Amino acid sequence: MGDKTHTHPGAAGRATAADHPASVRNVVLVGHSGSGKTTLVEALALTAGAVNRAGRVEDGGCVSDYDDMEHRQQRSVQLSLVPVEWDGIKINLLDTPGYADFVGELRAGLRAADAALFVVSASDGVDGATRMLWEECAAVGMPRAIVITHLEAARADFEEMTRICAEAFGGDDPDAVLPLYLPLHGPPAPDGHAPVTGLVGLLSRKLFDYASGERVASEPGEAELPQLDEARSLLIEGIISESEDETLMERYLGGEQVDVKTLVEDLERAVARGVFFPVLAAAPAADGARQGLGTVELLELITRGFPTPLERAAPRVTTPEGAGRELRMCDPEESLVAEVVKTSSDPYVGRISMVRVFSGTLRADQTVHVSGHGLTDRGHEDHDVDERIGALSTPFGKQQRPVTHVIAGDLACVAKLTRAETGDTLSAKDDPLLMAPWEMPDPLLPLAIEAHSKPDEDKLSQGLARLVAEDPTMRLEHNQDTHQVVLWCLGEAHADVALERLRSRYGVQVDVVPHRVSLRETFGGRAAGRGRHVKQSGGHGQYAICEIEVEPLPGGSGIEFVDKVVGGAVPRQFIPSVEKGVRAQAAKGVAAGHPLIDVRVTLLDGKAHSVDSSDAAFQTAGALALREAAAEAKIHLLEPVAEVSVLVGDDYVGAVMSDLSGRRGKVLGTEQTSGGRTLIRAEVPEIEIGRYAVDLRSLSHGTARFDRRYARHEPMPAQVADRLREEVRAAS
Repeated sequence: MGDKTHTHPGAAGRATAADHPASVRNVVLVGHSGSGKTTLVEALALTAGAVNRAGRVEDGGCVSDYDDMEHRQQRSVQLSLVPVEWDGIKINLLDTPGYADFVGELRAGLRAADAALFVVSASDGVDGATRMLWEECAAVGMPRAIVITHLEAARADFEEMTRICAEAFGGDDPDAVLPLYLPLHGPPAPDGHAPVTGLVGLLSRKLFDYASGERVASEPGEAELPQLDEARSLLIEGIISESEDETLMERYLGGEQVDVKTLVEDLERAVARGVFFPVLAAAPAADGARQGLGTVELLELITRGFPTPLERAAPRVTTPEGAGRELRMCDPEESLVAEVVKTSSDPYVGRISMVRVFSGTLRADQTVHVSGHGLTDRGHEDHDVDERIGALSTPFGKQQRPVTHVIAGDLACVAKLTRAETGDTLSAKDDPLLMAPWEMPDPLLPLAIEAHSKPDEDKLSQGLARLVAEDPTMRLEHNQDTHQVVLWCLGEAHADVALERLRSRYGVQVDVVPHRVSLRETFGGRAAGRGRHVKQSGGHGQYAICEIEVEPLPGGSGIEFVDKVVGGAVPRQFIPSVEKGVRAQAAKGVAAGHPLIDVRVTLLDGKAHSVDSSDAAFQTAGALALREAAAEAKIHLLEPVAEVSVLVGDDYVGAVMSDLSGRRGKVLGTEQTSGGRTLIRAEVPEIEIGRYAVDLRSLSHGTARFDRRYARHEPMPAQVADRLREEVRAAS
């Protein structure tokens, strides 16, 4: 890193299967939307000789963001794998979406990778969501580096952005975030902005000029030396402070010259251990150029500084019964353990599963065991089956390049695994194993949908099943109370992509309808009712009379039925019939069509006929009695209340609490947490937080997250209930 001067484009770029885990690097690119991740991936592919011009493979398609939907959305919406080769090393570049709605794809990329490149725009800086992601990576010890892009923007300042990154990511040790290169500026443009045309290596003390479209090495001039030497001293001290050789700092401070080879080796070890975080600069190649600025330096960092899969701890696995199992770290000869990190559909190939092999070797035509992840609460079918591996391939844009096998540490795609879903474990048929699923955010934005037409209705169920199989951050709900089909999404963009995929990929047109919460009804006071069902129209008649009393009960009591009939006024065999009729009517509701709860219904008296009374007649009489009692009483609407926990930065606590109060919420308390954040606990009516996932993101600039769970039903304020009834009447 920094001491090489080679300019060759690397291997031919047609990465296939790696031959040993040590020759693989798995790198995920993360950063906010618009920071330049996809452009950087394509620039790296061009420099590595994998594409014929910026972002293009031989058929003219992009290597990343190749999906038609991404073109329409004008942003990445899914995880993309772009394998390239450099100096005999296979690099799996994992390009992730930066928009918060597609954090599931980001999580999948983090699961599959062994190191992360944080891409930061010089024109936008570091946002709160990127800081939070850095902390998450730090918590698991993932090695990281920072790439500053958009240096061509007006007022872009590499040195200032490096300082901001050190402040944002350095924590207690900002000297662990330092640049390896300084930008070299060309002559100023008419607007006064001097473009970056090259880089000066701080360790190698060499100048790398990209102005010609090729990386040309030379010695720095006298003008660059003072700035270079100052930054070089800081870098050397930062590297030595993280060195495993505890005597090196003392020797350096004593005046000993540390040779570049030792510094580079210490730097590589510090980066791989996740204790030193180099800052680099990058820019795409100009038209006709073969190398983008800083791309060679980045490829060197990845191949020499980032860890191999052998340096990643073996995953925690169990047998399907839950017994623990020890595996040797990333051994191609071990028992097979692979994980589906992404599922997609191709109109010609069918389902395609992107897998990371953690142990063993995956081979084409091999029969494997597929263990489901158990997300049945999200509409995913649990499964535990054997399946035969179809074709194995490495993706490159829309192309799939066949391979015969995939060793531990590598990634590839498997065709036609009909039952495997994202998060599933693939293991040996005779040695089934299960990996714990990675943490996924709960989808909290409801999208109620209806089939647009009868043909759409016939295809809707299958389309939705495929949709949730691909995306574990999406939850499918068939609400038994409101009779709505609800897709729970992470945000509006996530919902838009789901609808687009239903339409374009599965041929299902749906209409979005207002989402309804599950309301309930209860009695506001005691009431009596008489149910009379007497009919005689030739043949066998119907005769049943019953008298009941209804009184409210505390919340959570349900429906309680009490028999106080004396003297056999209602024959014993028909009392269960009355209860059945009462409960059936309660389930239908007595005022606005919502289930009745938390009441005691007491059967007091009644009449029967020796011939015409029947089970059906007393069921009808029981229902009529409950309806009559409701007509005489005040019926309260009950709304569901959710317990909400919001984790938010201290700067936004006041705004969030004020917003919760405006939603009729009751703040129960706050708790200070690490990282300058506060946990707010509150109870809020569910009808008020339908769009809270969207509103909270806007309120906190994307830095807050929340979860919710049902607490109870409680009476809705009269004015809100009246407004709701008016809306229902207007809609009907």
